[in-house]
Amino acid sequence: MDLIQVDQEKCTRCSLCVQVCPSRVISMGSQGPEAGNPSCIACGHCVAVCPHAALDNRKAPLAKQLPMDNEPVLDAETAARFMRTRRSIRCYKKTAVPREKVLQMLEIARLAPTGGNSQGVAYHVIDNATVLRKISAVTVDWMEGQVEQGTAWAKYFDGLVDVYRKTAEDVILREAPCLVIAVTNKRFLDRGRDNTHFSLAYAELYAPTLGLGTCWAGFFGACAASGYQPLLELLNLPPQLAVTGGLMVGFPKYFYKRLVERNPLQVTWHS
Repeated sequence: MDLIQVDQEKCTRCSLCVQVCPSRVISMGSQGPEAGNPSCIACGHCVAVCPHAALDNRKAPLAKQLPMDNEPVLDAETAARFMRTRRSIRCYKKTAVPREKVLQMLEIARLAPTGGNSQGVAYHVIDNATVLRKISAVTVDWMEGQVEQGTAWAKYFDGLVDVYRKTAEDVILREAPCLVIAVTNKRFLDRGRDNTHFSLAYAELYAPTLGLGTCWAGFFGACAASGYQPLLELLNLPPQLAVTGGLMVGFPKYFYKRLVERNPLQVTWHS
């Protein structure tokens, strides 16, 4: 089956599909657009840009693309305030997160841009309170080992381990009722790790629209990346998969009243 099909009655030979193709798969022939290069990355640009819906692509079917009709565009000020209101949430209500809300969030996360449209990120979700507490406990065990070994992280981990041992306060997952774990095939690890950052950033930004708060589970992620076996055994993932990130998810216990400042912008121009 050919990669692209062109409706000759609709096609105006405008060549927009040729211009936007990032892999130069499509060229303009005497009968209209042609695909002579097999390296299509299934980005769907060619189908999406056609003003007359004249082109279809086997890897990015027209039937699966949603038409855009006067899509709302946020003005710059509204968009800026929306982006700035995102906060890392570390205090959660004890309310369980409905799985349908998690799925809504991850449906948006999977649409995030990825290098060469490679995607390759899947999600393992844990919302069992007992398992979450065990994850925090084994992560603290790993951190304590780092302290005892005097690694570069020792000074940073020392205080957190001490708090956990003395008070049992969850300094790892902050008693979040849900943990989203991003995973990728070990053969795809470098690109998968980058793509995870894009996808979880989308999840973080979309979560507030569902009433949810999120925070990167950095200590958990570092422990998993180190290959700490007690944690990996607890997760019980297929052997070909590697953890590339974790996101705590829950309903925020508190709400912020002000937009926080950051370091001043630093830009240099090359002329």
